[in-house]
Amino acid sequence: MPKIIYISHEGEKYEVEVPNGDSVMEGAVRNGIDGIVAECGGSCLCATCHVYVDETFLPLLPPIDEEQDAMLDSTACERMPNSRLSCQIAVRAELNGLIVRMPEHQK
Repeated sequence: MPKIIYISHEGEKYEVEVPNGDSVMEGAVRNGIDGIVAECGGSCLCATCHVYVDETFLPLLPPIDEEQDAMLDSTACERMPNSRLSCQIAVRAELNGLIVRMPEHQK
């Protein structure tokens, strides 16, 4: 099972195994990691699962689709080039060691 590394805005680090096919957001919610609110439950409707993906992993992610792009424009914290919605990142073996940093706040 791939390990995902979540880093809070304060620098707390959480390493958890997330099953292939689950989203990075689901991994955070199931493991009680603060900083990913996920109000819509992963439907790409709220932008409360905004994360900053470590740039070394960006080439492994699919391009941002139109829906995610629109939602990223409404994040509570600044959108950066490495911003993604964690509900739209499907975990797979190639993402083992993926590092995501959470913004200061989601709302």
